[in-house]
Amino acid sequence: MGERNEARERFANLCAFNKLVIGGTIFPHTRIHKATWISPDHTTENQIDHICINKTFRRTLEDVRTRRGADVASDHHLVVANLKLKLKKNWTSVQTALQRFNTAFLRDTDKLNEFKIALNNRFQALHNLLKEEETIVWSTTGKASRKH
Repeated sequence: MGERNEARERFANLCAFNKLVIGGTIFPHTRIHKATWISPDHTTENQIDHICINKTFRRTLEDVRTRRGADVASDHHLVVANLKLKLKKNWTSVQTALQRFNTAFLRDTDKLNEFKIALNNRFQALHNLLKEEETIVWSTTGKASRKH
């Protein structure tokens, strides 16, 4: 491959200043898949095009190579990188996940009886709704609904 010139030095300094990592030279490939530019007479090959990526995502870079058959209207070959992104789950807040019930008030017998009555009323309302639905189904179809 070719030698480093002033433009490549400036590019390396720019990447170092902005905490970017240069990819493309660390992956083992054949010589033809590393060269990004080939001279018109096909005697000189250089790797003059690179990929730069944020330093925090450098572990996601899996492979960098050139695609020689791409029609990009240039004397350079297309440089392609494979990335493997790792997405994190979006966790809800801890307070909603660890919601605790206050059971201390159930030790008082009066409050315990009130709670039982309220709970029975709720279940009775659900039971009544179910009975209503069953009678509607019975009246419309003429058959009792069966659960399979």
